[in-house]
Amino acid sequence: MPSLRSWLASRRHMRIFALVDEHGLCRAFRHSAQAPQGLEWIEVNQQQLDWLHKPLPASARIASAVEYSTAAKALAA
Repeated sequence: MPSLRSWLASRRHMRIFALVDEHGLCRAFRHSAQAPQGLEWIEVNQQQLDWLHKPLPASARIASAVEYSTAAKALAA
């Protein structure tokens, strides 16, 4: 039976990020509750090792909150 402390502790959702270099190639993956520092980290919907050293597929990228709000403003106009 789980302890009370673990039951009360908040669970952080782990997100997946891909490190993309200046040529657009995937160099690494990282699981984190928040975005890593740096502009080259992109949130993706899954981790696939065959993406390493290749361009990320467009379908793998998750739109950022800024992109969501921009799209919502465009729809509202």
